[in-house]
Amino acid sequence: MSILRRLPFRSLIPRHPFATLAALPQDIPVWTPSPISSIETAADSLFHVTIDVSNSPDLAASHTFPGQYLQLWLPDVDRPSFLAIASPPSLAASTGAFEFLVKSVAGSTAELLCGLKKGDVVELTQAMGNGFNIDRIDPPEDYPTVLIFATGSGISPIRSLIESGFGADKRSDVRLYYGARNLRKMAYQDRFKDWESSGVKIMPVLSQPDDSWTAESGYVQAAFTRAKQIHSPKGTGAVICGQRQMTEEVRSILVADGVLSEKILKNF
Repeated sequence: MSILRRLPFRSLIPRHPFATLAALPQDIPVWTPSPISSIETAADSLFHVTIDVSNSPDLAASHTFPGQYLQLWLPDVDRPSFLAIASPPSLAASTGAFEFLVKSVAGSTAELLCGLKKGDVVELTQAMGNGFNIDRIDPPEDYPTVLIFATGSGISPIRSLIESGFGADKRSDVRLYYGARNLRKMAYQDRFKDWESSGVKIMPVLSQPDDSWTAESGYVQAAFTRAKQIHSPKGTGAVICGQRQMTEEVRSILVADGVLSEKILKNF
């Protein structure tokens, strides 16, 4: 029997004799025990984690926008972890599942999570944050160019965005610059065909490719600088998620090229 099944859970709400959900301050999370449905390898050191929330309709319904995240707590760990939700909100609504892309780092809570088995129980808060505010780059005819940037596990909320739909097929230029060290560390390659069918051109960028690689190499920001091709900065939106240096440098490049800062979306 897993240690997760033997350890006691915290109360679903803070322990107070007169506490009610309506009376709780907004910043106090409500914890819901939820079982693991599956954990599968997504790429080298990356795992696709599915958690069943079908018995918690309020939890499932809390995921309303792509780019939202939640807190996850393992009973034998002192602090919770923040995880971006990789699946689109429609998945929780239709199947009662949350999906995550988790990078396993030695000695981390993520490593413990990725080592769990089907049926092991974790605790989740409801979805948090406003996600990617796509209203800022709508309607599609006014923002025909959308540039998307992701590195590593930062592709997780980007997947949620793409599979939620944001009118990519109604825009003339939607590009995803997706950086990883090599193809073995690049998740969701099996979804690229569907993403391209939805109107998103995939631009994989490898920082340490092997000799057979003929596409973009180096870092995402350098690959974008080489390509650019922003025909109308005022009609351009951007979405960024990933490594901090990348996000800061890409944002600076876009603003310098005339893209309005309020049209550059992040989920945090």
